Amino acid sequence: MAKHWKNPILLISGIGVSNLGNWIYLIALNISILNLTGSAASVAGLYIIRPIAVLITNFWSGSIIDRVNKRKLMIGIDIVRGILVFFIPFIGSIWLIYFLLLLINMVGAFFGPSSSVYITKLVPPESRKGFNSILDMTSSGAFLLGPAIAGFIIMYSGTTVCIIINSISFLICAFFIYLLPNVDEKKENVRDPIHWKTLIKDLAAVRDSLKKLKFFMVVYLLFQGSMLIGFALDSQEVTFIKQNLHLSDKDYGLIVSITGVGSLIGAFIAAVLAKKISLKVYLGLGMFLTSIGYISFYSSVGFITATIAFVFLGFFLAFANAGYSTFFQNNISIDIMGRFGSITDMVQGVIQIVFTLILGFFAEWFSLQFTCIIFSIVGALLSLVLFITSMQSSNARYFTENINKGELAKVVQ
Repeated sequence: MAKHWKNPILLISGIGVSNLGNWIYLIALNISILNLTGSAASVAGLYIIRPIAVLITNFWSGSIIDRVNKRKLMIGIDIVRGILVFFIPFIGSIWLIYFLLLLINMVGAFFGPSSSVYITKLVPPESRKGFNSILDMTSSGAFLLGPAIAGFIIMYSGTTVCIIINSISFLICAFFIYLLPNVDEKKENVRDPIHWKTLIKDLAAVRDSLKKLKFFMVVYLLFQGSMLIGFALDSQEVTFIKQNLHLSDKDYGLIVSITGVGSLIGAFIAAVLAKKISLKVYLGLGMFLTSIGYISFYSSVGFITATIAFVFLGFFLAFANAGYSTFFQNNISIDIMGRFGSITDMVQGVIQIVFTLILGFFAEWFSLQFTCIIFSIVGALLSLVLFITSMQSSNARYFTENINKGELAKVVQ
């Protein structure tokens, strides 16, 4: 068992260190930009760089990901990101920093889809749900520890040290991935040139494959529809807490911290129960209860009810994320996984922006609480349909977790 988990634990450790560095860096970067410019607008500008990078990169990044060695690509990504991040504290121009951040995010756009493919090849199907739960647990832990560590370091050493720590964390992640095995050596000899015809051909290949995955697309659309509504609702949580519940910034920070604990506990329990609870329960019930958490939060009347709702939400979101990641890895062909992941990330980003703008518009037209509750109910209805669909016995084969590569090809046809 220990030998079986050696490589997955190395990968989790590398990504975990990188996630921790990212949270330390994010807090420090916000403060650093504010100190440099004295402008809140300059800080807000940081949050549109990633969507821009995704829109620039993800249309064609999947075509590269599916044609190269994933391990070497991930190592290269982290080394480049580590080097670029290192220079940020020593630059005095906000526009040059923005440009550097754009490059960092463009390079980083390759990592998520690449790691999804690598995880699918590295981790056996029967272990993926547990792996994804543990990976989610490290993300929750980084979310909890990162800001606290950043605050301590900034207090005694300043923001520069925090940013350099993130640079080092990328290099540490690259080293851990270097220790892992190659899982697609055959890709070494594939060097097809990437041009417009290649991109169009790749889009057609993804489209043709998805035509054979009708049930997957039903689950995907229901899950992502509910999840993206949740992301849009997240954009209003601060406003709701301060304007409707009349709580302070300190109260908001405490709610977020306690929610992080709920997410961490949820991910831990999801990992422990991975062998005992079916994938369809993780995916369907986890997403439905997450949606109920959103309804409860925006129906709350004070600090205690808001905190309980958010802890409930964070706890079951860990199950939903682990369930979806595993379902995705088990049902999408490895040959198109990079392209599918890159294209859908781009589409989801656009939809998320649209949902957020629509929610903000209706919040101005009607009351914020009423609008958020209506959106939450829509998300809950989508997730309820997802849960019912997932639990139908006729769809059980799509949630099988102990299949080999040959059997997987039969399942997804």
